[in-house]
Amino acid sequence: MLIGKGDPNCNLTDDELNALVRESLDSLAVDGKRVLILIPDGTRTMPMPRMVDLFEQFLGPRVTALDYLVALGTHRPMTDDQLSKLLGRRVVDGQVGASHIYNHRWDNPDNFTYIGSISSSDIKTLSGGLMNQSVPVRLNRLIFAYDQLIICGPVFPHEVVGFSGGNKYFFPGIAGAEIINFTHWLGAVMTNYKIIGAGYTPVRAVIDRAASLIDRPVACFSLVVTHAALSGIFFGPAQEAWQAAAALSAQKHIIYVEKSFRRVLSVMPEIYDDLWTAAKGMYKLEPAVADGGEVVIYAPHITEVSYTHGQLIDQIGYHCRDYFMKQWDKFKDYPGGVLAHSTHVKGMGQYDLQTGIETARIQVTLATGISPERCRTINLGYLDPASIALREWENRQADGILVVPRAGEMLYRVKQS
Repeated sequence: MLIGKGDPNCNLTDDELNALVRESLDSLAVDGKRVLILIPDGTRTMPMPRMVDLFEQFLGPRVTALDYLVALGTHRPMTDDQLSKLLGRRVVDGQVGASHIYNHRWDNPDNFTYIGSISSSDIKTLSGGLMNQSVPVRLNRLIFAYDQLIICGPVFPHEVVGFSGGNKYFFPGIAGAEIINFTHWLGAVMTNYKIIGAGYTPVRAVIDRAASLIDRPVACFSLVVTHAALSGIFFGPAQEAWQAAAALSAQKHIIYVEKSFRRVLSVMPEIYDDLWTAAKGMYKLEPAVADGGEVVIYAPHITEVSYTHGQLIDQIGYHCRDYFMKQWDKFKDYPGGVLAHSTHVKGMGQYDLQTGIETARIQVTLATGISPERCRTINLGYLDPASIALREWENRQADGILVVPRAGEMLYRVKQS
C-alpha cells in the first residue's frame, strides 16, 4: 500500500506531514520490535530533524529499539558534531537519547555479510546486454540485528542510477565494494549525459534485484524536497515509494532551458566538502552546456579532490569513458566507482587510441582551493577563485552564461524542439 502526497506547484504543511508520517508508521506491525532507519548523510538536502521528531513521537513508544544508520556509501564517516547538525539534536559518542546513530563503514570488511549474488545471466538481462558477469552482494551486517528496516531519504536526479533514493540506500548506501563498483561502472558506460533523470534505468534494475535478497521487512519514506520546502512524501514498499517520488522529482528538480549555454558557473554550497561530492555541479549541468562550452565549479572552501579516493584519482586523472574503455587492460584493476566518478566529472568525449589524443565535449574548470598544479595532474582546468566576481557573471547571463546558485541538486536540460 502506498501512502503519500505530492505536488510540484505547492508544498506540504507541517500538519500534512505529521498526518502522513503517522498514518504510514501506524501501518507497520512493529510493536515490541527493533527498528533501524537508513538515512542520508549531510550532502543531501533533507528535513531530517523534523523526521526524527516524528519517528520518536510515533515509533518511540512502540518499539524496543529505534536506531539510525547513515548510508554513507564510500563517503567519510560523520563526526558527532556533523551528526548533531544532521539530526537537529546533540549526538554524543554516536548516541542521542536512547537511539544509536551508526556510520556505515564501507572500508571494514568485518562489517559485511554476504547475502547472495546476481547471476551473470541476470546481469546480462538487467543491463540490456552491456555487462555479463556475476555480482556478489554484501551488506552491512548491522541490519540483521533488527526486525524492521525503514529507508528515509530524498529523491533527486542522479548521475549513476537516474534518480536517487529507494533501494539506493542499500546499494551503494550500506553495501560492499563489489556491487558499488559494478553499478557505478555500469552507469558510467551508459554515461551521465544519458542516464541522469532518465527514470527507471538498468542500474536501478540491478539495485532492485539485489534488494530482493534482503530477508528483513523493508519500508521506505521517499521525500521530494528543495532547500526551502517539502513538495512531497511517499511511503510504502521501497520500489513503489521511490517510483512515486521520482515522478514528482522529474517535475520539481529538472529545469528546462530554451538553449544551451557556452559557460556555466556552478556555485557549490558547503554541504559538499570535496570534489567527489561537489562534482554534482558538473553532473547536473552537463546536458545544458553547448559543445565546446565550459562548466566552472566554484567552491573556494574545497581543498581536496576526495578524502576517500584522492590518491587513486591522482593516479588516473579525469577522463571521458572511452579513454578507459579503449585502454581497459591498463585500468581494469581500478575500482569501478572511481573510474565512474572520473568519467562523470570529465563528461562526454572521445579518445583516439592510435594518437593518444583525448577530446572532451566540454571543458571542466575548478575554481576551488585545489592548486593549479593538482588540477593539471588530474586533467582539469584551473581558475583562481579570487578572480571570480559573482555580480559580473550574473550581469552577463544574457551572453550565453548561466550562474547556478546552490548548484548540485537541480538538473538542467535543453528543451526538445
